[in-house]
Amino acid sequence: MRIATTIFLTDETVTPVRLARELEQRGFAGLYLPEHTHIPVSRRTPYPAGGDLPREYGRTLDPFVALGQAAAVTERIGLGTGITLVAQHDPVDLAKQVATLDHLSDGRFTLGVGYGWNVEEAADHGVEWSARRELARDRMALMRALWSAEPTPYEGEFGSVQASFAFPKPVQAPRGPVVGPRTLIGGGAGPKLFAAIAEHADGWLPIGGRGLTESVPKLRAAWEAAGRDPKGLQVVPYAVLPDPGKLAHYAELGIEEVVLQLPPAGEREVLRVLDGYAAYL
Repeated sequence: MRIATTIFLTDETVTPVRLARELEQRGFAGLYLPEHTHIPVSRRTPYPAGGDLPREYGRTLDPFVALGQAAAVTERIGLGTGITLVAQHDPVDLAKQVATLDHLSDGRFTLGVGYGWNVEEAADHGVEWSARRELARDRMALMRALWSAEPTPYEGEFGSVQASFAFPKPVQAPRGPVVGPRTLIGGGAGPKLFAAIAEHADGWLPIGGRGLTESVPKLRAAWEAAGRDPKGLQVVPYAVLPDPGKLAHYAELGIEEVVLQLPPAGEREVLRVLDGYAAYL
């Protein structure tokens, strides 16, 4: 099982360069970074985990800039977003960012896609909350058109693009309906999410990894009903606090990668946690 990591990198934590080098030297499989452009102080939306919103949410580094630094000082580890709030981006610009990072890292990028939880943040990007899933789906389709081998137009409900020259292209070849880098969708288990994964992704990025015994078979059924190759589905538990029993259970479910949570802390504390996680490599 590949052991990757995620962390809220901020202006107060270990740097992307230092962390990426340590991960590669120690044999970890990858680094995934979350995204929040800003956190409005009104805080009308409750924190999903309950209680006060942790300080790091309002201080996160831009994941694409940080992962670009990480790519420049490594050769092996995977680099991913966990997750990109696709509805909050201009899709033409985002397609270029994703393809450039994937190209420069020699195909090491994973695009984690999510729908978000902070209504105020999304509103400042002009996102109508009730339509965010449809908007993200539309923007992913537009990006796939730009990533296609030949100039391909796209006309959607929320946006369009003319047939265009758009290089570089993501490194991976198309996989069924999926064009672009490895793409995982985050979110809670359910028919809508599983239909989206089967339609335009390589798999699921379930936060915390709870309830997979019941949900993975349902996802596999939706995947196969959409005509996807059963061997192609990837389930990657995300932001996991590990123990041997939990990882053994994931292995029994056929899971090949897990993303462990690192604290949003300085270098000394993060390296101490990595020392502990080395037992799972």
